[in-house]
Amino acid sequence: MPKAEIAWKRVTEDGEKLQVYVQHVGREWKFFHRAKRFDNWQPVKEPPLEDWLELLESLQRLVTRRRYQPDDEVLLRRQIRERFPEADV
Repeated sequence: MPKAEIAWKRVTEDGEKLQVYVQHVGREWKFFHRAKRFDNWQPVKEPPLEDWLELLESLQRLVTRRRYQPDDEVLLRRQIRERFPEADV
């Protein structure tokens, strides 16, 4: 079962608006996106760094609201560093 969903909107390099949401299942983060409200959510196999950083920012806000534990933030930072060694996280 997913613990919680985190969602946001962003614009791609092509200028297309995209809705993104992430589910936290176990120790995994599952990313999904869609272009319009009534489109089906499509799973994203390799989310870009931009989405990971947005997730981290959202998670930090949720830690202060006590919806997530500080350990979740530490684990997410570790996952980002493993996937993107060049990123300054």
